[in-house]
Amino acid sequence: MRSWTVGRYLVERMRQVGLRHVFGVPGDYVLALLDEIVDSEVELVGTCNELNAGYAADAYARVNGVGAVCVTYAVGGFSVLNAIAGAYAEQVPVIAVAGGPNRSDRDERKLLHPTLGHHGIQVEVFRHVTQESVLLTDADDAPEQIDRAIAACVAHRRPVFIEVPADLVKQPCRAPRPREFDERPPSDPDATREAVEEAVRMLLAAERPVVLGGVELHRFGVQPGFVRLVERAGCPVATVLLGKSVIAETHPQYVGLYRGALSEDYVRETVEGADCVLSLGAWMTDINLGIYTADIDTARLIHSGAWRVQIRHHHFERVFLGDFIDGLFEALPAAPAPRETIRPASRALVEPFAPAPEERVSVARFFERMNHFLREGDVVLADAGDSFLCAGDLIVHHSVGFICQAFYCSLGFSLPGALGVGLADRSRRAVVFAGDGALQMTVQELSTLVRQRLNPIVFVMNNRGYTIERAIHDGPYNDIQNWRYHSLPEVFGGGWSCEVHKEAELEAALERAREEPDRLALIEVHIDPQDCSSALERLGQALGERQTLTTGFRRA
Repeated sequence: MRSWTVGRYLVERMRQVGLRHVFGVPGDYVLALLDEIVDSEVELVGTCNELNAGYAADAYARVNGVGAVCVTYAVGGFSVLNAIAGAYAEQVPVIAVAGGPNRSDRDERKLLHPTLGHHGIQVEVFRHVTQESVLLTDADDAPEQIDRAIAACVAHRRPVFIEVPADLVKQPCRAPRPREFDERPPSDPDATREAVEEAVRMLLAAERPVVLGGVELHRFGVQPGFVRLVERAGCPVATVLLGKSVIAETHPQYVGLYRGALSEDYVRETVEGADCVLSLGAWMTDINLGIYTADIDTARLIHSGAWRVQIRHHHFERVFLGDFIDGLFEALPAAPAPRETIRPASRALVEPFAPAPEERVSVARFFERMNHFLREGDVVLADAGDSFLCAGDLIVHHSVGFICQAFYCSLGFSLPGALGVGLADRSRRAVVFAGDGALQMTVQELSTLVRQRLNPIVFVMNNRGYTIERAIHDGPYNDIQNWRYHSLPEVFGGGWSCEVHKEAELEAALERAREEPDRLALIEVHIDPQDCSSALERLGQALGERQTLTTGFRRA
């Protein structure tokens, strides 16, 4: 057997927490560490740049439970920084690793490439966007530093950063000891019991209760308990955009996406007209709440986050979301049947879509057609802007079947995200909705998707610019060079493509995409530059007026 080294130790610990792939880009300070990955059971996936590697690791973590990226010092680390910041904002567990200069060279008088002169700046910068940021210092302490960082990543569901000096990678260290990395502290039993009792009283007294699901249900792996609770309560359930697909949206109690004034009328009436709103794991962000147009009275609200429950004006600390859900399930009597008044969101699938062959494709008609195109096993990735606003109303057939950055909103996330999704679970097919502006930011990763023999369906919504910015405030800076997007698969050496102007062409493209399930498909959809959803028009107006409200709740 090979002896244990710091580099081998780190890679083995990443494997033990569930990583089968690490995304990265080579550079001189990280080459020895990349060798350790290549020699392990973990597969190294090279990407075109570090930012895309970070996006891929983020999406991989959303499906797999944890992701990882490995890059070189400074030019690599700072390139991946934006992706790690997004993972931190949206509570995604990513292990970010960067090589660094030899310990003997960490002298401020030595101006080494590609440093800034201050050799400690990388780990200091990452400290602001990670749960823990560590610089390994010697072989004796490195195992404990690595274990502590990975445990923080898994327990808090947030990224961590580990900088490994190049000369430390091959240094011998102790072997890994048995370790439980999900070191979640226990809930306070008294606080949990009191929170459950008060919540149950409110729910039993309510005539029109509703459940609102959010992203923390997914991040902390408590979706099965959430579904059990919803079915026991028998009431309608909605989700916010960031938490979309925490329940399969063909479920008979799922009524749709709630986002304040941007919601469908029935969904908004169901949530805002409820006499008790049980909010579980939902973040009250501006996008989730329709730029704070939500109107939920706190006198009717039970809100449970990852570690805190608020019931009206009462606060209960150290109550884990999963324990609160389990407590409610045990304490609530089972409803005889789901309420007959529930109008499930899946009703949109009942009426077949009738193409108008000679009509030009519009945003509204395109996404109406997509509702009838998606299948069990598809994972929708929607980029920031009109893509995620429209895709939010699609009926997703599978839990964890929808991925977007609805809080951090980094444009260009979805295409490299498809790389992460495809490698996390090859049995599922990524369906990407990206505007042309978003695609231009990260388009290189089409080549990695081809290289990895992945099969996403990529819809490029070509309206010649940044439509979301046009909706907020138009100007010449929102226009971009028009590419022949349908030619890109030929450039990158794999997959097939076409361009769509009319509905008949769209039907032919969709038929081919299903007939060739093992190949990458890129479908360029030409959209009028002034065509956008009504939700985007309202969102743009709200953002343009720079509303400064700080809460989506109406105080009693």
